[in-house]
Amino acid sequence: MSLTLSDIRAAAETLDGEVVRTPTVPSGPLSDLYGCEIFLKLETLQRTGSFKDRGALVKLSSLSAAERERGVVTVSAGNHAQGVAWHAQRLGIPATILMPEGTPFTKIRRTERFGARVVLEGETLNEAEPRAQAMVEEDGLTFVHPYDDEAILAGQGTIALEMLEDVPDLDAVLVPIGGGGILSGMATALTELAPDIEIIGVEAELYPSMLNALQGQSAPMGGRTLADGIAVKRPGELTRPIIQRLVDDVVLVSESAIESAVQSFLTDARVQVEGAGATPLAAVASDPDRFRGRRVGLVACGGNIDPRILATVLMRGMAASGHLTRLRIAIDDQAGTLGRVAHTIGETGGNIVEIYHQRMFYDVPVRRADLDAVVETRDPGHAEEIIRRLKEAGFPTRRLREDHESG
Repeated sequence: MSLTLSDIRAAAETLDGEVVRTPTVPSGPLSDLYGCEIFLKLETLQRTGSFKDRGALVKLSSLSAAERERGVVTVSAGNHAQGVAWHAQRLGIPATILMPEGTPFTKIRRTERFGARVVLEGETLNEAEPRAQAMVEEDGLTFVHPYDDEAILAGQGTIALEMLEDVPDLDAVLVPIGGGGILSGMATALTELAPDIEIIGVEAELYPSMLNALQGQSAPMGGRTLADGIAVKRPGELTRPIIQRLVDDVVLVSESAIESAVQSFLTDARVQVEGAGATPLAAVASDPDRFRGRRVGLVACGGNIDPRILATVLMRGMAASGHLTRLRIAIDDQAGTLGRVAHTIGETGGNIVEIYHQRMFYDVPVRRADLDAVVETRDPGHAEEIIRRLKEAGFPTRRLREDHESG
């Protein structure tokens, strides 16, 4: 049996009124940045923060009464876990979720909050699967695969139906790829309803599993990626032939591009996304000429990013853009000097974020000290102005750069 548009329409009926009918909205700021008309499908607005709500409910709704009573088990980096846990709780189905070790704490907590039992196993989704299969055999649980299941694919494919209802004249749609569930489901609907739309899958450069499978290559995979939700080493058996047949292209995006896209989503589009959800924008940013002047739909598939990671991404982005600078300021170690430094920086409009008064661990005279200050600035030119004013006030100052030793 192969996935059909009829399956996806039936899934849409199952989901009607049970999950959020998310909007596809234009983003003026992102469109201006990249010279194309960008539309965002905001799956971040689902109850659990990702598109996984769709496939999970369609699959769980298809179970028999006996299967529901015994319960389900799945493996997930977080979003599928939350989707299964949330809808299993709603339907009264016991759920066990196996997550890779190193899964962000926020995803673990949210999954447990939905009533599921969480077990940490292995470094990736694929390494967790053997234990899940053991639970199927030993405890009679039903395995809810994150992507290799036609009910799951049909649920994810409903995203395409909604996008076309909102923006029927798209030129291209970019979709993240992990195991390939969302892409194969959407591609099935898109090629049937709008065959002229270019369908592009996007993988993290560290995990090119689908591209390897499609091209018969063996590019290395592994490492810690910001796009942990699509860190899959083995693509789906069901999804691969669908993608091979229906998808126009699969592209890879670097970690730096993903990080920049997460920041741009929040600061420019005012949308919080996780790394996987940022990969379509990362693809546009990495090759803007390809999309210039076109109407481009990006699937923002999830927003469940760890707050600590998001804070780090934003601070690193500010530093890269010149809005944060690290200064080393030489001062006389006497009363009132620190206040004069702060006053000088304040007069120029700089905002001191952090300051460290170093007396003991640097090679400076005993009556001297170094201040290491992190200062928020308007732009790189503003930082140079602050350095000039500090020097004029008698405080030798230099900028510390991330690629140099600070000592």
